[in-house]
Amino acid sequence: MSFKVGTSTYVTAAVVTAGAVGGAYCAYHLYKKSQKPKLPTEWTEVGHLKDLYAYPIKSCAPIILNQAVVTTLGLKDGWMRDRILMVVDEKNNFITARAYPEMLLVQPEILTSTNPSPILTLNHPQMEPVSVNLAEVTNTQKPKPAVVWGVQVPVYDCGWEASEWFSRLLDRTATSFRLVYYASSQSRALRPSTNEIYKFTKDDTGALPDEVPYNLINEASVEDLDHRVSDCRVRPQNFRPNFVLAGAKAYDEDYWKFVKIGDNIFEIIKPCFRCILTTIDPETGVRHEKQEPLETLKTYRQSDDPAARRSAGTAPRMGLQMALRSAPGGVIAKNDRIYVA
Repeated sequence: MSFKVGTSTYVTAAVVTAGAVGGAYCAYHLYKKSQKPKLPTEWTEVGHLKDLYAYPIKSCAPIILNQAVVTTLGLKDGWMRDRILMVVDEKNNFITARAYPEMLLVQPEILTSTNPSPILTLNHPQMEPVSVNLAEVTNTQKPKPAVVWGVQVPVYDCGWEASEWFSRLLDRTATSFRLVYYASSQSRALRPSTNEIYKFTKDDTGALPDEVPYNLINEASVEDLDHRVSDCRVRPQNFRPNFVLAGAKAYDEDYWKFVKIGDNIFEIIKPCFRCILTTIDPETGVRHEKQEPLETLKTYRQSDDPAARRSAGTAPRMGLQMALRSAPGGVIAKNDRIYVA
């Protein structure tokens, strides 16, 4: 009897110990995943920041900036923030220009830090302008859930006028779509399918972008692609970047791990794998009938990494997806020097 009791006690202790060790290992693993990497101390200059863009409304036209503040959620200029608003359907699922190309022609205007009134104005060539007071939205609305790539996010509803405006633009109805505003100061949760081959941390998803809050495109790489495509013009705007780099050689970005713009440091999380959105002319909202430049890009820009290839399928690489690694609050300006490591 005493042996059985002793054995039982031993087994219980062993299970508890194993559980504690396993729990400690899991906690350590999660801790390591959440830690930001050691930053480089040596850098190589590769060019300068030619253009700086923010996209206040997901899938709509950009705002061209001369300078902006960097945050964990993306670029900021007063109330203007990158991809802080989006359009949702009747089920509160996000929609994009992949399905509704007309969205690319919606030009948002947000009064910047030089004026305290946070007024968002929506413009479109075939629509009358409509304005939304974002401060009023945040002061009078309660957060409600919406969905981005399967992840629930808190949002404020921007009201009936904006809803009616987008609904008439996209499907000629009055209430099919609503404009919503991100209702958190934290990055949204990682989606469950986020691939383990990339080093995402909990702060790397931004507000409402597809994956990360910063995207860089190398102008020379775009120019090389443009030379390969015969029946359409290819520009950096096809790829909706935040940063356009001038001065580097084509596809040199494949070998970089970190990028520094001025004093602001970013880690490259993954290449940007491109979709059908690149085939829609950003100035006209018209799809290319032969799905260019995407089809040409597929012929020579597939990933060489087997795991990345399984994740991306046939989507080709163009540009870099990045997350902020230096302290938030720094300023980035056009013509800043760009360095890499």
